[in-house]
Amino acid sequence: MHRFHHPLHRSAPALRADRPWIVLPVLAALLCFLGPGAESAAAQPPDRAQKASIEAFADRSSYAPGETARIAVRATVEDNWHLQAHIPTYDYLIPTVLRIELAEPRDGIGIGDVAYPDPIQWRAPFAGDEILDVYEGETTFFATVQVGPRTPAGSLPLELILDYQACDDRVCLRPTSTSTTLELTVGEPGEPTHTAVFVQETSGTAASGAAAPGPGLLTMIGLAVLGGLILNLMPCVLPVLSIKVFGLLQAAEEGRGSVRRGALAFSAGVFVSFWILAGLAIGLRAAGEAVGWGIQFQNPVFVAFLTVVMVFFALNLWGLFEIPLPRFLGRGGGHGNAGHFGGGLLATLMATPCSAPFLGTAIGFALSREPMTILIIFTAIGFGLALPNLVLAISPRAAALLPRPGAWMETLRGVFGFLLAATAVWLLYVLNGQVSSATLALVQAALLGIGLFAYLGRSQRTGAVARLVPLVGMLVCAAGALWIAGTSAPEARANATSDYDWVEFDEGQALEFAQSGRLVFVDVTADWCATCKVNERVVLANQDVQAAFRTHDVVMMKADWTNRNDVIADYLAAFGRYAIPFYVLYRPGQEPHVFGELLSKGSVIGALQDSTNVTVADTPGN
Repeated sequence: MHRFHHPLHRSAPALRADRPWIVLPVLAALLCFLGPGAESAAAQPPDRAQKASIEAFADRSSYAPGETARIAVRATVEDNWHLQAHIPTYDYLIPTVLRIELAEPRDGIGIGDVAYPDPIQWRAPFAGDEILDVYEGETTFFATVQVGPRTPAGSLPLELILDYQACDDRVCLRPTSTSTTLELTVGEPGEPTHTAVFVQETSGTAASGAAAPGPGLLTMIGLAVLGGLILNLMPCVLPVLSIKVFGLLQAAEEGRGSVRRGALAFSAGVFVSFWILAGLAIGLRAAGEAVGWGIQFQNPVFVAFLTVVMVFFALNLWGLFEIPLPRFLGRGGGHGNAGHFGGGLLATLMATPCSAPFLGTAIGFALSREPMTILIIFTAIGFGLALPNLVLAISPRAAALLPRPGAWMETLRGVFGFLLAATAVWLLYVLNGQVSSATLALVQAALLGIGLFAYLGRSQRTGAVARLVPLVGMLVCAAGALWIAGTSAPEARANATSDYDWVEFDEGQALEFAQSGRLVFVDVTADWCATCKVNERVVLANQDVQAAFRTHDVVMMKADWTNRNDVIADYLAAFGRYAIPFYVLYRPGQEPHVFGELLSKGSVIGALQDSTNVTVADTPGN
């Protein structure tokens, strides 16, 4: 995740921002993104009921090197079930996608585009007789495979995977996959086979296996940039950006060139961290693990690690300790650019528990597509987050807007230290939902030990050993905090449903309530999601909103994603979402209404009123 970025007034002792070594723990923190899935990496995904099966055919008995093979994949859908089309009617429905992969590595093999058949229109009773584009019965997909000119004679095994979402008259299931294998024979040109199957090929419409049409991708890139820009104003990022501002003020002492280099280094840290996150997301998804924005905060070791880092930063800003380094790692090594780079990593790390407007839509789009789209969207988010610094870097006059450094920076540094301490308090609140009370107390004691050794180190100025002992003590306490958080058994946690008549989330019950004529409001939240907490306190706990919930007899369900929960992860994926907050209103006789990341009193009350009016007018029996 990210680490460091830290400039100080010259006269004050500090952990200097120009020390390249600080980037190393930040990169280590980024690897904590793997944490939520590590403990179950060997576990298989939960079984899901298969509603479709596939079989594959080749158009020839064998192929000479350099020839093109035509492939047909026939999907048989269970009676009374339907698969969403390759381009589904609504964005929250999962498209049917055929993937063709080599069962073993081969050079020179080219996988062509997939031709998807025209869908049929199906009236979905569970969505108020809404018309959906679907596949049903027997459906055939076509593709081509280019045999390499140097492919040796023998067998060429292919793996064919169909990703789909099945619906019946009542409900849409969570997305799943079914697969089969097909062996092509490479040698002499063979005879035609399965001619009856390939007669159908001309009825299909070519569609690339790529993620989405160009305009859709361009739109999502724009949303990603805008969401990343808004992240700069979110409460998760502000404490880190406060240090960034302090660093630029420090750099301004050395001229505009230093400010420009610092801004570029910070932006580079942001881009690198988003590329790492994109790579991890691609790898985890390929391994069958749940992925999502901010899920590393489900790991108590990661939360404890970040808390320790915030405490170190705060103590450093308060001038309680410094770590002397060799001269070649200090100013002579690059004028603090490594510290600014680490600050970019840390800003991205702190941004992950926040979901800005437009961000959830962009991330959901990316994580449901192929790896290149994930990389593009994550890069766009990073560009938005880094945009203010890029403007500062390319505009020579922008640095002149920064105030002149002076004694006032000492006070500012202390204030920023308290902001970081407040962030540590929030992280302890998150940890409280993941470990037992006894474990939390031990972690807090370890943090207190860090502060104690920092104080002792400040008062012991004579002798190298005397200065080294407090530093070792701080590191031992930090390691102890992580060890305690990692060895504690996960705290059994029920959904926080005591306030405002919330009930524990159950998707089956939500559908049953909606079918019986009641509105159901589902809130997917987590203690580490700052945006969720703002929405809950400002909007959902509002007296007018609560009165509207009671007036319309709404069932209020809360899904707590503070800790790893594959059921909730699959539920989000069914809507094409991989980030929280997420809010959906189930409405009798209508499709579910999905809210944006930032709620307002008017949007919630308006949705309830509109849903009730339509329900009363259009539901049979009213």
